[in-house]
Amino acid sequence: MNLLSTDELKALMERCEGPCVSVFMPTHRRGAETQQDRIRFKNLLKQAEERLTHNGLRVPNAKELLQPAQALVQDSLFWSHQSDGLAVFFSMEGARQYSLPFKFEELVVVADRFHVKPMLPLLSGDGRFYVLALSQNQVRLLQGTRYSVDDLDLDGIPQGLEAALRLDTPEKQIQWPARPQGGTGKSGPVFHGHGGGPDDPKESILHYLRQVDKGLHDLIGNDQAPLVLAAVDFLFPIYKEANTYAHLLEQGIPGNPEGLTAQQLHAQAWNIIEPHFQKAQQGAVSQYNRLAGTGRTSKDLEVIVKEAYHGRVDVLFVAIGVQRWGSFDPDTDAVHWHDKAEPSDEDLLDLAAIQTFLNGGTVYAVEPENVPDDRHLAAIYRY
Repeated sequence: MNLLSTDELKALMERCEGPCVSVFMPTHRRGAETQQDRIRFKNLLKQAEERLTHNGLRVPNAKELLQPAQALVQDSLFWSHQSDGLAVFFSMEGARQYSLPFKFEELVVVADRFHVKPMLPLLSGDGRFYVLALSQNQVRLLQGTRYSVDDLDLDGIPQGLEAALRLDTPEKQIQWPARPQGGTGKSGPVFHGHGGGPDDPKESILHYLRQVDKGLHDLIGNDQAPLVLAAVDFLFPIYKEANTYAHLLEQGIPGNPEGLTAQQLHAQAWNIIEPHFQKAQQGAVSQYNRLAGTGRTSKDLEVIVKEAYHGRVDVLFVAIGVQRWGSFDPDTDAVHWHDKAEPSDEDLLDLAAIQTFLNGGTVYAVEPENVPDDRHLAAIYRY
């Protein structure tokens, strides 16, 4: 299972060799419903095979392309470690799977590139965010959306300051003050023993938090999702000194997070994150309305597809759950769209979002009623 990040999404957006199959479906975390998820996935693969053969692929080749997916149907461990939604991508070049805290509608797309629009809400708008929970005995990273949250694996990071710094010797130990869960935690740790001077304990903690920061960087790289820190207050300035992640928010969750459930951390983090997301999106809507009629905005699908390809689109609003099938020829700038998908067609809304994203623009994948001008697509141009 892969971790969704901006870099992962960019890799998926590149045109692949041969037909590309994209499958989306809701999943369940536990219970008898997980067996139904397997059956649902198997039925979606039947749809994918039918579309591949309808598009001209021979039956043996279609079955070969989907063989890794068929293997997943039999993988009980795979289905016992799901989140709220599953996105699976197959081509002759390989397969990638993403278990995500986001409920997808069932969808199968066969085209010349992967279909990624259903995942865009996780990377923009009120999409994903992270919570880094630091306590005496734990380091946890959670990935959340507006509706759900998952614990992520932090491989290679020692679990707790004492384990990392080996401060369990009589010469130097740290006693962390006991505090109620969610308390303010204003005072710092108490250091016992003797060592190399009063600055050593802080330097030791800073050294450890740099290890945490490195592990975080190795995991999420150049992602743009905001990060909320949950820790006792004295760790906030030290972690900010160690931090290299560009999207750490100034406000965090104060108090010892040890023992708090993922859902409790999610609820506190969302109170911080929601205004952050709303402010950005509302600002973009206001900008669109302000520039309407000046030539700096558009609601025309064909025009937006071309301008997105040429890098002119700065902000794009695109409706999720809606497809507009057609094709775009970058050599002639010709856009053709059809009422129903034809062989080699792709979703032009998805194409506009991809090109905007790849050219450094901001994409808000929103419910159709939240797209300005009551269209399925609306753009703000850079110039």
